[in-house]
Amino acid sequence: METKKKGWDIEDFLTTKEEAEVIEAIRMAENQTSGEIRVHLEPKAKKEPFERAKEVFNLLGMEKTHQRNGVLVYLAIKDQILVILGDQGINNKVAPDFWEHTKDIIISHFKEGRIKQGLVDGILMAGQQLKEHFPLEKNDNNELPDEISTH
Repeated sequence: METKKKGWDIEDFLTTKEEAEVIEAIRMAENQTSGEIRVHLEPKAKKEPFERAKEVFNLLGMEKTHQRNGVLVYLAIKDQILVILGDQGINNKVAPDFWEHTKDIIISHFKEGRIKQGLVDGILMAGQQLKEHFPLEKNDNNELPDEISTH
């Protein structure tokens, strides 16, 4: 993530409208699957990025989904770090390089200054895999909030 949009401060990362569009992408993706997707933004990673993403994953209760099919898009903005973390249920189903490929798509948008579009495309890509492997069930409950968490 080398190029900047307005700035890499958390307050400047997404406008209110862009944040709403990212949340709408989460809802659209989740309307087709029993899986759950969360986006978490924080200024700096408080430890090694993958370890911090796992910590946030657990803090958000994502490991508690019924089918272990949660996906976290974690960003440490000032550090320019992106980690995509899938729970064991979805990780057992997707190709080994799927998250890396999804991350590359997001970063390619980020490099062009299209932060919101990168997040939306990554969310929808994750949603397609979740839909394929965990289609929406008849009595599905939304197990996690559809929001962007911070700090």
